[in-house]
Amino acid sequence: MNYLTAGESHGPQLTGIIEGLPAGLLLDIDAINAQLAARQGGYGRGSRQKIEHDEVTIVGGVRHKKTLGSPIALVVNNRDHAHWGKIMDPVADETAENSLRKVERPRPGHADLVGGMKYNHRDLRNVLERSSARETAMRVAIGAISKQLLQQLGIDIVGYVQQIGSVAADDQAPLDVSEINHLISQNDLRVVQGDKVEAIHDLIDQTKKDGDTLGGIVRVVATNVPAGLGSYISWDTKLDGKIAAAVMGVNAMKGVEIGDGFKAATSFGSQVMDEIDWHEGEGFTRESDHLGGFEGGMTNGMPIIVKAAMKPIPTLYKPLQSVDVETKEVKKASVERSDTTAIVPASIVIESVVAIELAKAITDTFDGSNMDRLKAQLKAYREELKNY
Repeated sequence: MNYLTAGESHGPQLTGIIEGLPAGLLLDIDAINAQLAARQGGYGRGSRQKIEHDEVTIVGGVRHKKTLGSPIALVVNNRDHAHWGKIMDPVADETAENSLRKVERPRPGHADLVGGMKYNHRDLRNVLERSSARETAMRVAIGAISKQLLQQLGIDIVGYVQQIGSVAADDQAPLDVSEINHLISQNDLRVVQGDKVEAIHDLIDQTKKDGDTLGGIVRVVATNVPAGLGSYISWDTKLDGKIAAAVMGVNAMKGVEIGDGFKAATSFGSQVMDEIDWHEGEGFTRESDHLGGFEGGMTNGMPIIVKAAMKPIPTLYKPLQSVDVETKEVKKASVERSDTTAIVPASIVIESVVAIELAKAITDTFDGSNMDRLKAQLKAYREELKNY
């Protein structure tokens, strides 16, 4: 299974193509759109989300709500393109009129300057339109389909916010996915500790008044994942490495942890290794999950725990110092419409990319050409593991 996305932030649409999904996967379109709506929500979002109303249109690879086994083509239209038609026209000649929103003062922390240098763009809008987190809407749509595949195989996954700025909201977090879903549905921050919501709201409000931005930490939990996905035989076959790469490929992510992560580096081995046990009818299991469901690059049957650290958004309404790429004068950086924090939607995005990697691992490990065959093979494999 592989996928590709295309499209710019203010272009006419985002496009996605998925290949390698099994035929016969029943899709719930409303569930995909619910994920897209969730990505647009959350306290601290900016005005762009009031314009867009993301919905997916499937234009290939699905018939009567079931996948055909052929490439699946998805489209999410950009409503805001109506205000950017001339500026973002793919085929019109460049004129003074359609270059009105030219960007020449790169934002520190954004792809603007380095992207312009690499591709020799003098208008940095050519960089920021694609490097914008708007692209993640399509990854959420693809992730929602992947999540449905996993759910039909008995695998549950959820992403939520563990910390925003300096305020942590995840003491003694539950591992049960349904419990996490219940708790995070009670507030607009996707946090499990409802008593921290007011303090985080206050922090976001004050940060917005200050013209500043906030980052945070996202945590993803996936349960009932069978042992043995991934491999130890080569570095590029390790599934935890693939997940880490996918997470770091999301805009503004600056760190990834599996399980206890960096905390494990400061602990003794006796505190970190998950002791092995065996139970009749269940097979091998672990007494703890400090390693986040991975050993040797392979899943070990325990819940997968992935954490991601997101830096604050680089677009500041009180902009930092920059330099004009044409005149080389020191000026304040450009200001684009943005959020105070996007950590809430980031939890949806990180959940999505982890779901995609798990779906890839499943379809790579078993015959992924037909859904019924895939279910039968996975069921037989689970029984094999119990009897090992």
